[in-house]
Formats: sequence, C-alpha cells, structure tokens
Amino acid sequence: MTDIAKKPIKITETILRDAHQSLIATRMTTEQMLPIVDTMDKVGYHSVECWGGATFDASLRFLKEDPWERLRKFRDGFKNTKLQMLFRGQNILGYRPYADDVVEYFVQKSIANGIDIIRIFDCLNDMRNLQTAVKAANKEKGHAQVALSYTLGDAYTLEYWTSIAKEIEEMGADSICIKDMAGLLLPYKATELVKALKETVKIPIQLHTHYTSGVASMTYMKAVEAGVDVIDTAISPFALGTSQPATEVMVETFKGTPYDSGLDQKLLAEIADYFRPIRDEALDSGLLNPKNLGVNIKTLLYQVPGGMLSNLTSQLKEQNAEDKFYDVLEEVPRVRKDLGEPPLVTPSSQIVGTQAVFNVLMGERYKMVTKETKAVLSGEYGKTVKPFNKEVQKKCIGDKEPITCRPADLIPDELDTLRGEMAQWSEQDEDVLSYALFPQVATDFFKYREAQQTKVDATVADSKNGAYPV
Repeated sequence: MTDIAKKPIKITETILRDAHQSLIATRMTTEQMLPIVDTMDKVGYHSVECWGGATFDASLRFLKEDPWERLRKFRDGFKNTKLQMLFRGQNILGYRPYADDVVEYFVQKSIANGIDIIRIFDCLNDMRNLQTAVKAANKEKGHAQVALSYTLGDAYTLEYWTSIAKEIEEMGADSICIKDMAGLLLPYKATELVKALKETVKIPIQLHTHYTSGVASMTYMKAVEAGVDVIDTAISPFALGTSQPATEVMVETFKGTPYDSGLDQKLLAEIADYFRPIRDEALDSGLLNPKNLGVNIKTLLYQVPGGMLSNLTSQLKEQNAEDKFYDVLEEVPRVRKDLGEPPLVTPSSQIVGTQAVFNVLMGERYKMVTKETKAVLSGEYGKTVKPFNKEVQKKCIGDKEPITCRPADLIPDELDTLRGEMAQWSEQDEDVLSYALFPQVATDFFKYREAQQTKVDATVADSKNGAYPV
C-alpha cells in the first residue's frame, strides 16, 4: 500500500449546472447567472460546471434560450476559469444513441464554443459507448474526463471498478470521475475505492456525489484523505438535499490542513449572497420543493437517485395511484435486476422507473412494456454488467435476436440528413445539433426565435420611421 501524498484539494463548483438541476429542475436562466460570473472567476476553482446534463433540454424547452449562446456568454465572462460540461457518451445530451458523426461534431462545437473539460459517462458503464466522445475530445485538445457511474450490487466489486478505470486510462482519458448520482458511496467505502483507483491508474481522480442520503460531506472528507484530487461542491444556497455538499463548508473543513484549498471565504460569501434571493424566490414560488432539501435514507435502501424519486411521485400522481409509491419503490430493484443490474442514471433510471410503475399499476409484471425497456433488452443501449433475465427478455421482445456489437456501429451517419430536415431554421452551425437532440423542441424554439427577431425588426423599423423617439 503506497502512502498517499497530502496535497491541497481542488474544487469544481456546480451552481451553474448540477446544483440547480438537482434542486429546481434546471430552471435558472442565463440572465440570473451572468451578473455573478466575474466574482466566480476570481475564486480559483479547478473548474465551473456550467453546461450539459439537462441544461440543454431545459434551455430550449422551458426557458426559450439558446444553450449555445449561454455557453458563449459564460466563455466571455470566465477569463481565468475552466468550464466543464456533462456528456452522456453516445447519447450526447439526449435519450438515445446517436451516430458517431453527430457525437464528434457535438464535441467539436462544445469545445469551440468554450468548454474545457468534458465529463463523459455511459448509463451502463459500457466502455464502447465512450470511445467516440473521448477520441473527439482528444482531437479537439479538450480534457476528456470519463465518469464511472457508481452503483451497488454483486457485480460492482473493487476489482470491477479498478479494471474499468484501467480501460479508461488506456482509452486516452485525461482523468476519471467517480460519479455517484444517488449518494450511495459511504465514507469508508470511498476510502477503499479511491485508494484502489489511485494504485491502479496515474491520471487524476475526481469525486462527484449528491447529499440525498445524508453522507456526502463525510464521504468527501474520507475521499480527500485517501488522495482524491478534485471534489464537486455547490455554493451553500443551492447545496445539500439532492444537490452537492456546500462549497464553503468543505473549504472551511480543510482549512489549515495539508488539504487546504486556499479558496477565499469572502469571495464565496459574496457568491452565496448573490444566489440566496434566487433560492428564496424559488422556495416562495414552489419551484424549490422543501422535500428536496432533506435527507432521504430510502436512497440507500432502494438505490433510487433523488431526481428519479420525484419522477416516480409525479407519474403516480398523474395516475391517481400515489398509494402505490412503496410498491413501486420495491419493484424498482426487481426491474433493475431483470435488466442486467445497470446503474440508475439518465436514461437507465427513467427506463427502470417507468417500467416499475407499469408493472405495479397493471397488476402483472411486463404486461405493458415501454419501447425503451424493449430497446435495453435488445442490446440497443449496450452491454450490461450482468445478463438479462431470460424469461423477461422473451416476454418483452419475443424471438428478436439481441445485438451484441457496439450499438452505434449500426447507426449510419446522420448529420447530412439532419441538416436537410432543418435547413429552413438554420442560423448558426450549432442549430443542427440542437435539432439532432430534440427535433420537436428545437423546432418550436427556432419558430419562437424567428418571431422574436421579427418583433425586434419591426420595432427598429418603427423607430427609424419616427414612430418612437430614438
């Protein structure tokens, strides 16, 4: 066992992406974020996570904003800080596997518009689904960080994690992230895991977790002592609950120790003061549900991430079946086992959760099967760590022959077709990528953008004609 060198801990701030995604459904607008960018840029963060994940979908769908424009504005404002995004491997930021040419172009444009670090993960930890994105990031001189989607189960041994970490390093990744989306990593398990990874690979290790189960700050402490290089934290008004541990608390915890981050609490206090009214407003409007701020120990019992819990609640509410909540929670691990025990993270969490709801509401398991469940059982999302339940597979897809190759090998290039489909709306190169991920949502946004531009043009014309004082 080698001695771990004690060194200052680096910090990635999540307030501009995961913190508000976890607590207020990614509804913070660019306008709300930009005024504090200058102060955040002075802190000396390792990076600021500000893009990817659900921000892309939410910007187009709910905020009527161009996500690419948001990224460019962040890049203009952050002169000294690395910008980071979350990327779902071959699924990019959408919910299905895309052709390699779309993945490559998306990585190219993300880096060209200002992203420095791309955190790439796959919902099944199928390394084949990460290769294209990692190669593309290497080619564009971006930092390719590959995330291990952390989960529990018989198959997920220390040996499993170290063997895929070795594969990730060999694939050309610049660093590894332990991505603990459900807050399942316990403090002493973090010590074991970080030490094992540190002995296996030479590239840096970052740890990302959520406070959902109540252990995250202790987990960070043990991980830092075990030699982790970077931790993800959220400024205090948007910390805890289903978000990350608070930045200021972790900074203060390591102050005066060999792990001292050196970050300035006065600057962090300024940032917290800025976001506090935004949090209060979200609480008053109901956008921030106080339930998301507490500890939910069911996370450890059922391995259900916080976002998935709220999804299940709303699905059952729509069906007037809220009394079936615990039945569904108990069905989730059974469905997960049938589907090869995947980690529960977008999109596998939604697939498993929705199927569990159907199984309970129908009174018969797999009487009604979603197309996504069929796709998983057909191998269209990739290889799971354990085999599927053969009986369930037969009931859901019949005699269909499941695929065993890398799913994207069967998807022909898509970019030219997509460009043709949305040519009338294209105003910038990046528009085709918005359309590729969310065809209907992006088209609605393009129509809205055109209508806004028409209004502006009309106003300018009126002012020129003397209708308004200039």
